Amino acid sequence: MREVDCIIVGGGLAGLQAAIQLGRYSAHQVLVIDAGEGRSTLCRTYHNILGFPDGVSGEELRARGRMQAERTGVSFEKDRIVKAGRHGEKIQLFGTSGAEYRSKTVLLATGLSDRVPDIPGLTPTLGRTVYVCPDCDGYEIQDQRTVLLGSGEAGANMAMILIQRTNDLLYINHEQAPISAELHRSMKEAGVRYLEAAVQEVQQIEDGHITGVLTEDGQIFESERGFIAFGGNRVHYELAEQLGAVIADNKHVEADPRSLQAANNVWIAGDLGLHAEQATVAMGEGSIAAIWIHKALQQMTKDSR
Repeated sequence: MREVDCIIVGGGLAGLQAAIQLGRYSAHQVLVIDAGEGRSTLCRTYHNILGFPDGVSGEELRARGRMQAERTGVSFEKDRIVKAGRHGEKIQLFGTSGAEYRSKTVLLATGLSDRVPDIPGLTPTLGRTVYVCPDCDGYEIQDQRTVLLGSGEAGANMAMILIQRTNDLLYINHEQAPISAELHRSMKEAGVRYLEAAVQEVQQIEDGHITGVLTEDGQIFESERGFIAFGGNRVHYELAEQLGAVIADNKHVEADPRSLQAANNVWIAGDLGLHAEQATVAMGEGSIAAIWIHKALQQMTKDSR
């Protein structure tokens, strides 16, 4: 059983930024527990982050962030936390490894997982020329021939956002889920081309550059860029719920808007919360949460004297 001052669950961009901030106080024992997965492991090129005009991969950011945090004394453990509870004033966490961890405070940066169907050729293009977030990457499809792969109204709503960026947009309803007549009409009026067909393959050239998609009926639709919007993304809210946080209807976690505290001695940061799902937002929230965790730990020290 390992006991520290703060445990950060999740080693993505939110968790790493929090770890760097907390480590730089040089006052706390901080442990990051990470399963090695998450959105940032899939994104091959972030283009909207300060200081990286030519883009940077999620893996590189994570590697740099870990190194930076370790230099301040932050420890890392590879494990997947599957259960949380309380033992007196301490928070208990249990991993799939069988290990138990205890801490005075916890930051949950467990994020969410996009629902991505197993379409051959799709994964290598994600974050390179096929995107998930119009706020992060809408710029990348400006005036480009773009194919949107999605499901039903999730895809239709995304199409109505993306058509503001390009007048050459094809939405392929891969799962052929229903769409309201109103949304059909809106897409048609906006100039979105629409097709109901299962996608057999995302075609690409080397290094994840999409060239088109092949549907199961043998048609090829050429494309320079792509987006996905299948809906049903999974928010990893369970630990927050077990520790007493309020879970919104969409399964994101509610928290104080200033401190990001979600329950007693529990904070959140990143895509787990109710906000725009962006890497830069996640990093900012990691810093904010870390500042308030530091304040809480200082108060605990005073109270114990």
